[in-house]
Amino acid sequence: MYAIIATGGKQVRVSEGDVIRVERLDVEEGASCTFDQVIAVSDAEGALKVGTPTVEGATVEATVTANGRAKKVIVYKYKRKSGYHKKAGHRQYFTEVRIDKINA
Repeated sequence: MYAIIATGGKQVRVSEGDVIRVERLDVEEGASCTFDQVIAVSDAEGALKVGTPTVEGATVEATVTANGRAKKVIVYKYKRKSGYHKKAGHRQYFTEVRIDKINA
């Protein structure tokens, strides 16, 4: 059984027991959170139920395992012949969650 959820402007396929990183949520470590924007749900027999735009009454329960920042990504801007170059770095915040239960 799996579900496709929307969070942080992205769509993620999840199953029970998965550990995923999503855009930062305002939830403390160890607390539980519920994703209610479920786009599609597959049951044990393999039948897929797709929502328009979301599946009615379907939720995904998860537990927050960590909050943190990803590795640094280097942003380098350069224009040839003019001597212009600029270097910057960016570290994106994330929340790591463990999927506990899919309610369909």
